[in-house]
Formats: sequence, C-alpha cells, structure tokens
Amino acid sequence: MEYLVLGFFTGLSLILAIGAQNIFVIEQGLKKQYIFLVCFVCSLSDLLLIFLGILLFHFFHQYFNLFVELTLNVLLIIFLVYFIYSKIKLISRNISFNSEVKDISKTEILFKTLGFTYLNAHVYSDTVFFLGNFSKNFLFDEKIYFGTGASIASFIFFFLLGYLSAYFSKFAQNDKVWKFINLFIITFMTSLAIYIIRETIYFL
Repeated sequence: MEYLVLGFFTGLSLILAIGAQNIFVIEQGLKKQYIFLVCFVCSLSDLLLIFLGILLFHFFHQYFNLFVELTLNVLLIIFLVYFIYSKIKLISRNISFNSEVKDISKTEILFKTLGFTYLNAHVYSDTVFFLGNFSKNFLFDEKIYFGTGASIASFIFFFLLGYLSAYFSKFAQNDKVWKFINLFIITFMTSLAIYIIRETIYFL
C-alpha cells in the first residue's frame, strides 16, 4: 500500500507542473470543448508510458552492473535537479491561457491531444525514464503498486484539471494557485532527490 501512495504522490508531482500539455487541457476546459476526450487520452497515455518505463527497467535490470546502476542514479539526480530548477523559475512567471472558442472536429482535437502528449519530450523523461528508473530496485509487485498509484494520479489530475477549469476558471487562471502548487512540487521532489543521493552514496 505504501508503494501505491508513493507512486500517487510521485506521479502527481511530475504532472502537476504547468507545461504545454496541461495548458492545453486547461484551455479545452475553459472552452468547454471535448473535455472528456482530451482528459481520457492524456490519462490513458500516461498509464501506458508509466508501465512501459517500469517494465522496461524491470526486464533489463538483470543486465545492469554497478557502473550502469550508478550512471542511471546520477542521471536521475541530474534530471531532478533540472526539474526542481525549472519549477523555481516558474514561480516568478505569469501564466496566460487562450479561452477563445474555435470550431474544431473531434478528430482534430484527438490528433492535437496526441501531439501535445507524444511529441512532448518531457512526457517520456517524466514517465518512462524517471518513474521506471526510480522504481528499478523495487520488487515486481511493488512496481505494479507504484505504477498503479502514478496512473491513478494522472487520471484524477487530468479530469479534475479539465472539468474544474470549465467551472472554476478564476482558479485555473490564478497565478497564485500555480505558484503554491509549484512550491509543493519543489518540496516533494527535493526530498526524492535527497533520497536518491543517499542511495547513490550507499552504492559507493
């Protein structure tokens, strides 16, 4: 159960940040256009990529040696430091959303959502690399719980983001709300970075 909770909060911390995909979801919520389709595609894509990363690292973990383990841990630390730094920069930045409604077909919005999801490099670094790498030393059932928790976080987050944007536009477009969210992300990810640094030192 603890790995389900860990996966939930880790996954939530990765997707909470304001990025191109989340801005797109908010804008669709503000426009009240195909909200369910957009949220479902984003959530399902996260689930697939999360378990892709976890299973890749699980099945190839047997080929890792000490050097590979250390290299992956160092890359993980670099990723976290950059991630935290990028969130610190966002605190002072104003966020703008486009709520202008334009006619668009369901097919167009589907391909647009897929584009914002799969053409976004951060999606792969956050899901496949980070979550897969972070869970590489867990037992298999712990990995499943971890991945399930992260996937649940994605479904809850995207659907809340899309539908709450439609009903609480003032909150969705409030910079103070996103600055508070970024502070939570920075705090949680810093604790994860400290944990991974300790694990890496232990290897040495």
